Amino acid sequence: METEFISNKTDVVKDIHLCYESENVSCIMVITPSTIRVLLYIFLGSFSVLTMCGNLLVIISIIYFKQLHTPANYLILSLAVADLLVGALVLPFSIAVSVNSCWYLADLICKIARSLDVSLSTSSILNLCFISIDRYYAVCQPLRYRSKMNYHAAVIMIMVSWGVSVLLGIGVIIMGLNEGKCEGRCFSFHIPISSIAGCFFSFFLPAIIMLSIYLKIFLVAQRQARSIQNTNCKGIKSGASVSKMERKATKTLAIVMGVFLICWTPFFIATALNPLINYSISIPVIETFIFLGWLNSVLNPFVYAFFYSWFRAAFRMIISGKIFQGDFANSKMF
Repeated sequence: METEFISNKTDVVKDIHLCYESENVSCIMVITPSTIRVLLYIFLGSFSVLTMCGNLLVIISIIYFKQLHTPANYLILSLAVADLLVGALVLPFSIAVSVNSCWYLADLICKIARSLDVSLSTSSILNLCFISIDRYYAVCQPLRYRSKMNYHAAVIMIMVSWGVSVLLGIGVIIMGLNEGKCEGRCFSFHIPISSIAGCFFSFFLPAIIMLSIYLKIFLVAQRQARSIQNTNCKGIKSGASVSKMERKATKTLAIVMGVFLICWTPFFIATALNPLINYSISIPVIETFIFLGWLNSVLNPFVYAFFYSWFRAAFRMIISGKIFQGDFANSKMF
């Protein structure tokens, strides 16, 4: 019976495949059936292509149509660029790592990929913060909006969001993230307790700030709506129309932020809690949360298309090819 036990134990050991057979600290290779791997490549590849196409539509719309050349839309353009780069650079790399499980390229390439992931995620967060500030002035202080939120201010906000993001990405390359306890993996989910502070400052604090701003906007918009309803003067019709447009734009951008929070909150909560519970959350669960976060980059263009009439018109013209049939950039069509 002892011989049978040893034989079974030997069979189990043989079934374990390592990323590096000659390394004592090699990670265990996850064997995925070829059919499932092909399906994963097709699904996740489509996910990446959809991300790039949707955000490319937003970028072309804002750049091509001069009616969309506003400070607020330039912030949306910056957000779309970050989402496009997620689909073009981060997702293909992450798909390869997730499906193959083992990492055989240089460690520097792994750090660069993680740096891009951190940079683009941070850029999205900061762009959304600045978009909420833009909406605050548009609704809460409309008389000061044009002086405060001009093109110069938009450029500064965009430069700050990308500058801070690049610095954080460079920090990932220089300092590196926790490499884990085995060789052959690129992404390590054994984040030390000290990194919880990073989660707070990179996600939870900006999220609290954005929620506070949008709550203030909501209260002011409600007060403006009641004031308009109680006024019967004909002279304020144009002002009421402008206020209605601003509230609708604010609602749309609040939905964009809400989608962002729903997509990214599970990952950051799991990342922050995992060190406190002895890394009890499994890697597949965290990887699922990561892809849920990247789903945010896919959804933003669809939010614009459903809630912004001028984006819908621009999307239709781009998809139908009408922009190649004449000078529509200056036409009054929105």
